[in-house]
This record gives sequence, C-alpha cells and structure tokens, in this order.
Amino acid sequence: MLNLVTQAGHATRREFLKIGALGLGGLTLPGLLAGRALAAAAGQPVKDKSVVLLFLSGGASHIETFNPNMDAPAAARSMTGAVQTSLPGVSFGGTFPLLSRHADKIAVVRSFRHPIGDHVKAIEHVLCGGNPTAASMGSIYACLRGTNHPTTGIPTYSLQLGPEVDPQYRSERARIVKGSEPGDLGAAYAPFDPSGGSAILKNMQLNIARDRFDDRRQLLSALDAMKRQVDSNDGLAGVDKFTEQAYDLILGGASEAFDLKRESPSLREKYDTGMFDVGFKSFRKSTLGDQMLMARRLVEAGCGFVTVHSAGWDMHADGNNPGIEKGMEMLGRPVDKAVSAFLEDLESRGLSDKVLLLITGDFGRTPKINARGGRDHWTNLCTLALAGGGLNMGQVIGQSAKGNDIPASDPITTQDLMSTVLHTLFDIGSLRLVRGVPRELMALVENGKPIEGLF
Repeated sequence: MLNLVTQAGHATRREFLKIGALGLGGLTLPGLLAGRALAAAAGQPVKDKSVVLLFLSGGASHIETFNPNMDAPAAARSMTGAVQTSLPGVSFGGTFPLLSRHADKIAVVRSFRHPIGDHVKAIEHVLCGGNPTAASMGSIYACLRGTNHPTTGIPTYSLQLGPEVDPQYRSERARIVKGSEPGDLGAAYAPFDPSGGSAILKNMQLNIARDRFDDRRQLLSALDAMKRQVDSNDGLAGVDKFTEQAYDLILGGASEAFDLKRESPSLREKYDTGMFDVGFKSFRKSTLGDQMLMARRLVEAGCGFVTVHSAGWDMHADGNNPGIEKGMEMLGRPVDKAVSAFLEDLESRGLSDKVLLLITGDFGRTPKINARGGRDHWTNLCTLALAGGGLNMGQVIGQSAKGNDIPASDPITTQDLMSTVLHTLFDIGSLRLVRGVPRELMALVENGKPIEGLF
C-alpha cells in the first residue's frame, strides 16, 4: 500500500503511531483498526474499564503515605504526622489532608511486599506484576485487547511523564520508560509516549488543504484497487473499511483528547499543582495535576491503561535526594491535590466504577530514620492503594506489624496486583474460551488470584 504522508505525518509510532502517516511498514493504522475489530468479532471479553497507575518512583514511604502508625515507636511512625480519614480509625500521612476525605473511595493495602531492593529491577518487577515475560501490565493489556481503540484510534496503553530537569529525576524517568516495555511480547505493544507536548498535537492535525488531502486519498484508493486486482488476494477484502477509519481519525479531531485547553478553567485549577516546585539540584513546577487530568481525558477517549509518573520519592536525605519531611511536603502535597481532583472528576462524570486507580512505587522505606533525616530502601512493606474500578473500596486490606516493618497478615504480592488488574479489565471466564491467547499470558490469568476482599 502506498504510504500517504502529509506535512502532519513525519511522526513515529510513539507520537500516536505518527497519526499523520497512514503507513508504517507492515504496521499500518488501518491494519491496527482491522486487527482490533477482528478481536472484538471473536468475542474478546474486554470489560468497559480502564486502569490509571500512578507510580511514585524512587520508592514512596509506606509510613508517610497510607500507614502513619502513630502508636508505633518514633522511628516507625510518620515523620509528617497523620490526618484522620473519613473512615473511623483509619489515618493517612500528614501531607494527605484532601485525600483523607476520600478514604471511603480508597482501599489501602498494608501488607504489600516484594523481595527486590534495586531501583531498576524493582520498577520492572512492579510494573510487570512479577510476571516472567518481562512485559509490563499495560503491554499485556494491549496484547489482549488490541493496541488501539476501534473507534477513536486512541492507543490502548499510554505514559504520562513529567518534563524532568533534575538529573536524578531524569534518571527515574528513564527507569519508568524501561520498566513499561513490552518484553517478550514485542514492540507493537509498547506504550504510547506523548511527552512531546504541543508537537504531538501538531503531528495529529491535517496541515495541508482539505481538497489536496482528498485528491491524495482518491489516488491512494485507485492505486490500492489496482494492487488488489494484481494480487487477487482475498485477505485484502474489507481493508477499505479500516482505511476509512484511519482517515476519519485524522479528520475527526483525535488530537482533542490531548488538548487540556478544552477543559474549563475551574476544573484545571482544581487539578493544578504548579504552585509546588519539585526537584533537588534543579527545580521545575509540578505538572502532576496536568498529568492526572490528561489521564482522565485519555481513558474517557478509549485508552485502557495509563501510567502516570511522579519522580523523586527516593528520600534518603543524601546528595541526590531530600529527606522525608521536605520530600513529602514537596511531592506529597501535589499527589494529595491531583489525586483528590481526579477522584472527584471521575465521580462527577459517572466514571468512578469504570476507572481503577492504582498508587504504588518501587518499594517502601525503612522503619528507621537514618542520621540525615531520611529513610532508605525497604521491600518488606511497600506502598499500595487503589480507588474505583467498581471494586470494594473504603477499607484497609492486610495489616503491618507494630514496627511497620513486615506484614502481620498474609502478604499481598505483585502477582496478586497483576491478577487484580486482569480481573478488573477482563471477564476471566470468557477469556479462557478465546482462541489464540498466548499461552504465557493465559498462564498468568489461570494461576493468579486477585487481592482478597476487592471483588
């Protein structure tokens, strides 16, 4: 097929499959739409749900976030104090006063653990749900659902990354990108990364006159018709339908989903975290609010899995990182505001049961304060909270020991988290009946068990 490339289309797959370019070798937008439609026709049991994963990279302290444990010895309780939530007897860390009002919409897991203390390996382990394919949870979902939404063309799996300027934060950003890779599943299931900002919008707009575009469209149709006559290949039958969808995507304003200016000023203000400066050696305004708002816009447009990145949670109080108190004021406050706005926004739009929010990170922090006022890496207890998705919220799942160091109940694992995601996004019983599901992915479905009490 002749590649139709306008001035809008010198973009790559990571810029919306270079939405202005209809042909990218064997992976064309019409082909992706066709594949997605075939999957739907085969009865793929995809639920009308999405996941937004807020990843606090560096390793957010489980103590200062969702388990302040103020009755514990001094080192094992929150350095930022605690706020009582809307749930009797349940408190959050002191920098989460807004989130505390939404505790009835949140499930906090206080016995989440895994064995890996190295940043790079831990991030990959958590984002992959501990599965042996080295494919991230988002890539697995894209493989099972299809890489693009069949109507809007929105990618199934997307990243929302901040424009990091601090060297440490840029390093953490790179780790998230690496941990989000599709592993053995192949590059087709890599996440879409729209971090080019306004350039993405430009590349998704038609930048030639409409009549010239229509002329090229007619030429392409004529050449394709000739090619089919020569090939006499039944496999080409019906391709026109998906080519038309690709045209409709370009002409139908798909870039609108990435344009925050379409939101009301009052809503953008609710999300806005620009009053917080984030960094250590170099600083920038926090964009977490915009990232969370973009995540809501993407899932509303048909994206199924969005990973939002917040960097800087490696609070050792060393040469690259702040201590706990300063770090939580800098990063905890934006999370408090942005996530609260996100939950309220979902509720106002009737999306609370359709979107599952996950909040986690590399690992937890030591239940011991180091000499500089920081906490170091700790894997025996890690941060994990969930909200929405139609699951059972307003509860604490599992318990930690009094020292905030190990689970006092059965540990929740990364595999349990993976299974929770799969059970949220798919009808597992129907998925077992679908032919062609890769065996290694079916094993993840068959062998996993979701977090008890959520379903």
